Amino acid sequence: MDAAALQTQSKLILRQKITPMVNRYVVSTTSPDGSEDTVVAFAEQKRLALKEQVTFYTDESRAEALAAFKARKVIDLASGYDVVDASGTSIGMFRKDFGKSLLRSTWHVQQPGLPTYTGTERRLSVALLRRFSDSLEWLPYHFDFSVGASIAFSVDRKWGLRDRYAIEINDPRLDRRLVIAMAVALDALQSR
Repeated sequence: MDAAALQTQSKLILRQKITPMVNRYVVSTTSPDGSEDTVVAFAEQKRLALKEQVTFYTDESRAEALAAFKARKVIDLASGYDVVDASGTSIGMFRKDFGKSLLRSTWHVQQPGLPTYTGTERRLSVALLRRFSDSLEWLPYHFDFSVGASIAFSVDRKWGLRDRYAIEINDPRLDRRLVIAMAVALDALQSR
């Protein structure tokens, strides 16, 4: 699926495939019944990398790059992550806000020409359970990214044996590649 067709999508599914050395992510469109349909992105994240970088491809063949995100600094948890398209042009950035709340994780997403969207865990009870017990990292969580009361997009971790996320995009101006990068970061970087 090309970037223009991807931009028309309002619902996506992110699924993580766990392997010994890397985390693999597959992003698909949704069929009318809510199941996975066409693959629109594939990425691998190396575990224990000093400077986080994830490249997204249009499918699992890795023949065509779609986008990438890369940490601005080495092992700096408050660092921003730049998101670029296949040619290296900036799409936007995201960062975790460590000072905003010690109880709920908060992220900020910026796309040129748009306001900064702030994403916070919806349910405080789940955030507290996950925060204070490593054994509960599997609990589902829900992030709403918004400006004021207007939700631009949501990432909802579903119950199940495998990590699976429902992504709903309400703001048609948002670059879907930036949203996909943020959704993968929630899985890959949330516990750091």
